[in-house]
Amino acid sequence: MDIDIGIAKKDRAKIADGLSRLLADSYTLYLTTHNFHWNVTGPMFNTLHLMFEAQYNELALAVDQIAERIRALGFPAPGTYKEFQKLTSMREPDGVPNAQEMIRQLVLGQEAVIKTARSVAPLADKASDEPTLDLLTQRMQVHEKTAWMLRSLLES
Repeated sequence: MDIDIGIAKKDRAKIADGLSRLLADSYTLYLTTHNFHWNVTGPMFNTLHLMFEAQYNELALAVDQIAERIRALGFPAPGTYKEFQKLTSMREPDGVPNAQEMIRQLVLGQEAVIKTARSVAPLADKASDEPTLDLLTQRMQVHEKTAWMLRSLLES
């Protein structure tokens, strides 16, 4: 059955493409954060271990919301490492960095997700796609706050 939600198919396709990039970035950040949760060491172990756990749990819920929005727009959501690797703007970490480098890389990851979300917003705005705009606004708020908190740990 055709989708008739007041947004033209070509506009829904552009938005879904942008959301697919956001999904890939978010999933890459999820995986990186989970990796760092497992492998963090040092004097800040307990704090970072718990902080990273809260962050990857939040991201696990977020990727589902993003994927479901893509589906609601009428397009398949990417869901493989191969697809995510093609779509993401992020680089995966090499090896196991020390705790300070983990924090630095997670700040960069949070900022990458923010920039991707921000790049999709004009497409959704132009199409009067308020549900997508709401999702993007919520994602940017979460990632900006998380980046700030992580960045604060790098202050001397």
